[in-house]
Amino acid sequence: MEERLAEHTAAEASPQHQDRPAGEPSTEGPPAAGPLPGEPAIWSRNFRYYFTARSAGLLSWAMLPVAVSAGLLAGGYGLDTAGYAMAFLVAPFAGLVLFGGVLADRFTARRMMIIADLTNLTAHLLLALLFLNGIDHLWQLYGLLVVAGTANAMFQPGASSTVPLVSRDVQGANGVLRTSEAITGLGGPALAGVLVGFGSTGWVMVISAVAYGTSAFCLFTLRLGRIPAPPAGESLWRNLAVGWYEFRSRSWLWGVILIWMFYAILSWGPQLSVAAGVIVPRHGASAFGLVNAALGAGTVAGGLLAIRYKPRRPLAAGAVAMMAYPLYPLGIVLDWPVWLLAAAQIAVGIGIGVWGVMWATSVQTQVPGEVLNRVHAYEVAGSVGMYPIGSALAGPAVHAFGTDKVLLVGVAVAFLTATALLLTRPIRTLGRAPERT
Repeated sequence: MEERLAEHTAAEASPQHQDRPAGEPSTEGPPAAGPLPGEPAIWSRNFRYYFTARSAGLLSWAMLPVAVSAGLLAGGYGLDTAGYAMAFLVAPFAGLVLFGGVLADRFTARRMMIIADLTNLTAHLLLALLFLNGIDHLWQLYGLLVVAGTANAMFQPGASSTVPLVSRDVQGANGVLRTSEAITGLGGPALAGVLVGFGSTGWVMVISAVAYGTSAFCLFTLRLGRIPAPPAGESLWRNLAVGWYEFRSRSWLWGVILIWMFYAILSWGPQLSVAAGVIVPRHGASAFGLVNAALGAGTVAGGLLAIRYKPRRPLAAGAVAMMAYPLYPLGIVLDWPVWLLAAAQIAVGIGIGVWGVMWATSVQTQVPGEVLNRVHAYEVAGSVGMYPIGSALAGPAVHAFGTDKVLLVGVAVAFLTATALLLTRPIRTLGRAPERT
């Protein structure tokens, strides 16, 4: 089986890929075209359109949970209804992102992303009508959220694989996109909260629909060359099997995801709700908002730093940056004042921003284009997919062991995560891929 799968891998001679057997490329013709000679390394015409598309989509995605939850609560529904709504939104994303990776490779990422944007546009217009006219049946809301979650599962794999196609400086482009993600992550919920406060949940959905329409238009205007694709005639399950082979044949890749799974369940996942349960009663909701805004500000700074900071071993540098993560939960246990917690969150955000850029760039530049969407889908399913489990376990863990013990476990696991990344040789020694000229 492995020998047959190896036929579908691309030949790679760089030292970073020596843990993977060589094969032949699965497509003929030149690779997808990047920026033309003379264009900026980051802000090429294609990247400007892609940046606009991605920022618009991120803003909409950031607004949706706040708008739906706050809109339901303002409409007289309980917390259980809001919780079910979020489950119907997130579950399709976690469950279908692998198939999104396969479809993106089979039909091109841009095509799948445009279809996903147009699907989201339609779903958000219907959500707008639902909230503006009143929700008569909750199944209508839940069904539209399933559609939105599914559309994002179809979009996400291509969001990663498109970056190397629109910019020569992949790390710099990822730094810009990480900065945009942090800004929209701060601004989206705030904008949604203000509009819902004025009784305008429906108009949040209208704004989101316009943003998705903008994204679809910008993606349509991209000018890309030949895009690598899997061989014609292969079944969906065969494509999934090849993607899994490509994923597990890179020890640095699956090593990071394996480590990250423990981190997501035991540290990252529980932290938000546990921190809220401590900070809000002690210092108030505004203080909790402040420390989370500080996290966003730090992530912006980390993204900007990563545009220029290009270490020889990016994952090792990112792991060192992640050493800042334990500061925030440790500060909560030690009852630091709000200003010091905010300072800790800035440091944490910088670390997350740097790690995120180093990781995304490594995946995008070390994995062949014809399998990148599928590999990215496995990456997302294995890392982000563990976050809801950790979040769900937070409450029972606090009841069983107490808040301080849960936070201290998060501190220890976060430190051990960064340590494990540095001690794992394939991760620590992975070098930078040669930059395109």
